[in-house]
Amino acid sequence: MHFHFANSSQSKIDSNRVLNELSKSGRINEARKLFDKMPERDEFTWNTLIAAYATSGKLTEAIQLFKETPIKSSITWNLLISGYCLHGMETEAFHLFSRMQFEGQRPNQYTMGSILRLCSTLGLLQRGKRVHGYVIKTQFESNDYVVTGLVDMYAKCNCILEAEYLFKMMPNKRNHVMWTAMVAGYSQNGEAFKAIECYRDMVVEGVASNQFTFPSVLTACAAVQARNFGTQVHSFIVRSGFEANVFVQSALIDMYAKCRDLDSALIVLENMEVDDVVSWNSMLVGCVRQGCEEEALSLFRKMHARDMKLGNFTYPSVLNCFASTKDMNNAMSVHCLIIKTGFEAYKLVNNALVDMYAKQGNMDCAFQVFNHMPNKDVVSWTSLVTGYARNNHHEEALKLFCDMRLAGIHPDHVILASALSACAELTVLELGQQVHADFVKSGLQSSTSVDNSLVTMYAKCGCIDDASRVFDSMQIRDAVTWTALIVGYARNGKGKDSVRFYDQMIASGTKPDYITFIGLLFACSHAGLLKRGRLYFASMEKEYGIKPGPEHYACMIDLLGRSGKLVEAEMLLNEMDVEPDATVWKALLAACRVQGNLELGERAAKNLFELESKNAVPYIMLSNMYSAAGKWEDAARIRRTMKWKGISKEPGCSWIEVNSRVHTFMSEDRGHSRTTEIYSKIDEIMVLIKEAGYEADISFALHNMDKEGKELGLAYHSEKLAVAFGLLSLPRGAPVRIFKNLRVCGDCHTAMKYISRVFHRHIILRDSNCFHHFKGGQCSCGDYW
Repeated sequence: MHFHFANSSQSKIDSNRVLNELSKSGRINEARKLFDKMPERDEFTWNTLIAAYATSGKLTEAIQLFKETPIKSSITWNLLISGYCLHGMETEAFHLFSRMQFEGQRPNQYTMGSILRLCSTLGLLQRGKRVHGYVIKTQFESNDYVVTGLVDMYAKCNCILEAEYLFKMMPNKRNHVMWTAMVAGYSQNGEAFKAIECYRDMVVEGVASNQFTFPSVLTACAAVQARNFGTQVHSFIVRSGFEANVFVQSALIDMYAKCRDLDSALIVLENMEVDDVVSWNSMLVGCVRQGCEEEALSLFRKMHARDMKLGNFTYPSVLNCFASTKDMNNAMSVHCLIIKTGFEAYKLVNNALVDMYAKQGNMDCAFQVFNHMPNKDVVSWTSLVTGYARNNHHEEALKLFCDMRLAGIHPDHVILASALSACAELTVLELGQQVHADFVKSGLQSSTSVDNSLVTMYAKCGCIDDASRVFDSMQIRDAVTWTALIVGYARNGKGKDSVRFYDQMIASGTKPDYITFIGLLFACSHAGLLKRGRLYFASMEKEYGIKPGPEHYACMIDLLGRSGKLVEAEMLLNEMDVEPDATVWKALLAACRVQGNLELGERAAKNLFELESKNAVPYIMLSNMYSAAGKWEDAARIRRTMKWKGISKEPGCSWIEVNSRVHTFMSEDRGHSRTTEIYSKIDEIMVLIKEAGYEADISFALHNMDKEGKELGLAYHSEKLAVAFGLLSLPRGAPVRIFKNLRVCGDCHTAMKYISRVFHRHIILRDSNCFHHFKGGQCSCGDYW
């Protein structure tokens, strides 16, 4: 383009007009050429080009022109400040804002509007407050444009009360922009009901809504599932002519989906003229949340078929579907698509992949994805740790948790709860206490899930008093909380306390669930509360609509067996509404062993042989019953059958944690580095407890040998070796905590009572059934052997 100024044929006004047109159309280079050739330039000329440079982001050129301009009016300053604000250059914008005032130029409403928008966008609350002070000083507090900027700034900086105050101070100057800012502010700050009420007032005032108002109020409706009001807003949208706006349509789909009205959401989606990926993602998420995995996968296939731009929000949603459907083949196909489209570098997508593989139980793939992630956040670690814990890989879960802490990643509530659950399953008290300390030091707010895991962890580690202290400190308790404590007291041999807490649970208005009754009936069984047990069992379906399952029947049969009512136990078994499973037959077999009912025991054992043909427990129990009855040939026959079928008894082992190291023992074990000391201590123990009245119960000796041989075999059981090591290694008076993979034998149980009395120790022994707290010659379990 060529410009001629000869003979003044083109006036300065015409030149400014062309310069303005070029600038506004983005032809800045041509505008600059015209500017350079203009013989005369006025304030408009300079400001026009400065505005063009500032708006387009060429701020170096803009500031150079600003320095060269002979006339710096407030408009000139405002244009440059607006440019810095527009491009998020906080420091430069505020420096220029201060210089402007220092040089005597007065910012106008548009300057302050730009500065406040910058504060809103970047969350600069303190700077916004200083601007507010300047607004008051310069008497702009009644300017609706400036106040709208302040309302928006405070709302976006999470100061909704300040925004609300300013809004209410302008009753006669509220335009649609200010109303929209207030509705959006309430919605963004979690005040959904206030957002809806504000929108309602806006409509009553006759203020028109627009494409910015509608999404904010629809988001509020979605947050509190106010579908009916959302439908009314939908009607306003149609009447206002905004039903074709993509942002409004996307908000409608999101609202209907979150309000569980997928049909209406789908109608809006199908009526969209353009395929908006945000809208499709909202629909996809809605289907996943409602468990409509097939519909979600169908939507994903359509998105892929329409060649829509799948994003890092689309993939996590569809991967959640595979976590539920366990469809590994299609899951891996989507994983391949993620790699093909380059989204394997996105942390959000990788986290979803780890979570999906973990929920499918494929921990190898989960770890591979995690291991190749360049940047891992707390969600990445949480997905993997939780996956390992959920799939019973508790040691790996805790190792990863420790690795995460060494990597400097701060835990969140979810991973802390998972780590505590793993500690509970492995009964590693010291590590559990460290995780608890980690939670306290983290400064995280109290969490019901973490507190529940703490109650469970302490209870499963035999520290029921600590579990109770956590329970007492909790502000909010749910059914899981109460159940954890009820089960905890039951497992720790304090059945009457379990019943007491159950009564408190009912008084608090919390309804028991399926698991609650398992713990409650277990407590009644171990505390010998036959009458109460019957009442609770009858109340399950009658009062709470909970159909008893095999676990409940097993507890009742155990309770009846302990009470010597085997006939009633057999009747209950025959009247069961569900098919008796192995748990039920094991309970009956155990009751028969205690009561010496060999005939019924044989029936229970035969059913177990069919249900769990490779499980050694019923064979061992029946063999022991034959041995106790003096039927050595039958006992030997059972042992031969086991050998013929290739069934091997799980070797009994006991372990004890001393100075953060776990020491494991098996019967007659001589592999420990302190074996000589341990066996010497055993000899000392046996002498002292015999003097106190202990007599070996040779009915628990499994081999047909003389009395002395049987007694010697019993003396070197794994739990006795563990307690001997504990007495040697732990400080005087410290509790001795022992864990065993099988049930403690009756002779060892008796011996532990005497050891606790003779050595004045609290011995805590957790076997496969429950905790045994031995103190002063007594056991918390009620001595049911």
